[in-house]
Amino acid sequence: MSSVETAVRKNRYRLVPFMLALYVLAFLDRSNIGFAKDAYQLSTGLSDDVYALGAGIFFVLYAFLGVPANLIMHRWGAKKWIGTITVLWGLLSASMAFADTEAKFLLVRILLGAVEAGFFPGMIYLTSKWFPQESRAGVMGLFYMGAPLALTFGSPLSGALLEMHGFLGQPGWFWMFMVEGLMAVVAGLFTFIWLDDSPAKADFLTADEKQALLSRLKYDGEHSVTSNIGEAVRNPRIWHLALIYMMIQVAVYGLIFFLPTQVAALMGTKIGFLASVVAAIPWVAALFGTWYIPRLSDRLNERRHTAALTLLAAGIGIGISGLVPPLLAMIGLCVAAIGFIAVQPVFWTMPIRLLSGTALAAGIGFVNLFGAVGGFLAPIIRVHADELFNNKSAGLLTLAAVAVIGSFLIWGLKKMNPPRAVAAQS
Repeated sequence: MSSVETAVRKNRYRLVPFMLALYVLAFLDRSNIGFAKDAYQLSTGLSDDVYALGAGIFFVLYAFLGVPANLIMHRWGAKKWIGTITVLWGLLSASMAFADTEAKFLLVRILLGAVEAGFFPGMIYLTSKWFPQESRAGVMGLFYMGAPLALTFGSPLSGALLEMHGFLGQPGWFWMFMVEGLMAVVAGLFTFIWLDDSPAKADFLTADEKQALLSRLKYDGEHSVTSNIGEAVRNPRIWHLALIYMMIQVAVYGLIFFLPTQVAALMGTKIGFLASVVAAIPWVAALFGTWYIPRLSDRLNERRHTAALTLLAAGIGIGISGLVPPLLAMIGLCVAAIGFIAVQPVFWTMPIRLLSGTALAAGIGFVNLFGAVGGFLAPIIRVHADELFNNKSAGLLTLAAVAVIGSFLIWGLKKMNPPRAVAAQS
């Protein structure tokens, strides 16, 4: 086994579980309002429109702070940056327990989005600093398992915490927000101990492993399109990718924020522990898809067709979920969850393939900006489509159409397969 392969294996064992755990907490803290929706609205008097605005407003500052956040991380270092923002978003998420009015709800959601803005693009950028091009889809696939894990285990966890209604005189949603937020605070403090800024500073790698890996990463950078920020932002392929990512996120969050309610409606019950367990089924399916599809992409050395077909399947799945009986609808939701989550790690290899250096840090933030716009629009689009057509399936079909259009936009990309690896270095 070459020094590069040994270093990649060590990095995978040390970093991927850590990154995955942080993503579980981040995803849970941004999406847990979906589990609390009915009880929270009943306690606070929030209307459906205000709830949809609050679900989406998370992405307002989140969208515009992704680029500067990644540039700060590039200069400041991953350890300080990721550790600090994780502690802060945990505190803000816990403070949702006290957001008992419309104004507090909207304020906390927008601040939570501002703090979390640096996390996800920071993790994508971190991947490019530790793993060579040909192994990134598989690594990001493991990282992206954080989303279905958050919704698989977070679903019954959130449901169980909601069952604590009345404990110490507080509603169940109070305990859900408090406990899940404080979990992130603890993880943020651990970050300062566990995370290194780069392979050059990693004590767990030998000198030969560091040198071989850094040489391989340098080779990847030299074969990118540009390392200049201005050229990156003007590159039409980056804009094309940003538009695709926006459509992916419209479909993703249009499903996520309403899935517990949709599943409860299929079961003919209210959201509680049982409905939350059933709502976790699509995310269990997504775990397998997110593990397998990016690895298949690496093995085939192919990105574009894999991503397009995966997103197309997701659109079909979410579309049929609103048109068929409950059992078939659950199958459709499983297909949708697999597609929406598994397409993203394959997608992110594309901008990483094009850019390097500060341009990569900024480019990831730029593409993520469009994704944040999609996340903001998602619940609003779904609610307004339902109201416009006076049909509860209209929103789902709208999301499905967005996903299908996104899949054809991926097919419209020029060939973007990863370069073959250089000869192994010993």
